[in-house]
Amino acid sequence: MAQKPSQNFQQNSDVTIAGAGVAGLALAAALGHALKPNFRVTVCDAALSREPAADDRVSAIATGARRLLETLGVWQRLKGPVQPIREMVITDSRLDDVVRPVFLAFEKNEDPNEPIAHMVENRDLLVALRTSAQESGVVFEASAIEGFESGIESVEVLLANDTALNSRLLVAADGGRSKLRAQAGIKTVSWDYKQSGIVATIGHARDHEGRAEEHFLPAGPFAILPLAGKRSSIVWTESIEEAARLVALPPADFHTELERRFGLKLGEIEVLSKPKAFPLGFTIARKFAGDRLALIGDAAHVIHPIAGQGLNLGIRDVAALAECIADTARLGLDPGAPEALSRYERWRRFDTLGMSFATDGLNRLFSNNSGALKVLRDVGMGLVDRMPPLKEFFVKEAAGLTGEVPKLLRGEAL
Repeated sequence: MAQKPSQNFQQNSDVTIAGAGVAGLALAAALGHALKPNFRVTVCDAALSREPAADDRVSAIATGARRLLETLGVWQRLKGPVQPIREMVITDSRLDDVVRPVFLAFEKNEDPNEPIAHMVENRDLLVALRTSAQESGVVFEASAIEGFESGIESVEVLLANDTALNSRLLVAADGGRSKLRAQAGIKTVSWDYKQSGIVATIGHARDHEGRAEEHFLPAGPFAILPLAGKRSSIVWTESIEEAARLVALPPADFHTELERRFGLKLGEIEVLSKPKAFPLGFTIARKFAGDRLALIGDAAHVIHPIAGQGLNLGIRDVAALAECIADTARLGLDPGAPEALSRYERWRRFDTLGMSFATDGLNRLFSNNSGALKVLRDVGMGLVDRMPPLKEFFVKEAAGLTGEVPKLLRGEAL
């Protein structure tokens, strides 16, 4: 635990959230809308002193996450283009293979009229979340949390600007290298994949028609995700050394390497953003809750981007924790008490472990040159492709709609 705060002045808050990313802001908006006006929620992050930075990052928003955002009025506030994913195809080949046969295809969600997911610009999503949270009465503190000390009835939180907050619950939404998780002494299980993900926006001559592709290559998956207009986002996995070499290439040479993987099915391609490489690793907290502390989003789990589930897992955390807090608060009970946090941890533990190790297993199964494994996985994918009920289960699992689904993921208000 951090040392006892020595504050200049003190404020009270029912729930204090560390981190103004998607998970932190979504939880703030959910609690603000459900429990206002007599429930105080504070979000602390130095990034709140400025507008979200413009960048080229995008996310695939699954059905459950989209329903939560719609219920909070966030989806309706998105200003930028939103691109539905209407089809997902999976191939398994080597880089020099002339033909990449499709072994598995997903063409719809559990509702035939509903896309598999939607591609959304991260900055646009953050702006909409900030607006929704502020309109619900959430207080923003443009300062990071320096330390905290949990007591029997409250947790005292010290900010970098020497403000101290007395809160009933502290929520760590401060990323994969969570400072609060470390200060609470919560251990993690983690490893380095020795891979990097190259991210860039690509323009192409022909329309993608809402089709996403996941090409499993020996170095790792190469994902093509449709964006509005004749554009796509790529997530290209390579070894750390190879990724560093590729992003340092002159533009013409990078274009050549990209074309070998992207292909020309969409016509001539153009790199529209500077390619960037991000190291990939696996981290999962051994506990999702401590003394008056709950972990959500990347503070609780960081997984491989192979299935685009990282952000969606975080939003599932938000839905479950918000419901636990709202149910407890409406009974006049303490939202930071062990009973409420135990319910949250039980709710999220199994789903998170299942998805985390599934993505890890997929990456290990496909990121290799083994001929024997290739035969086995291709036969397996072919069998799944011929079993509609199993395909539907996988789609519902990715959408966050299996098991005990929180109200917000069902599109219901708290």
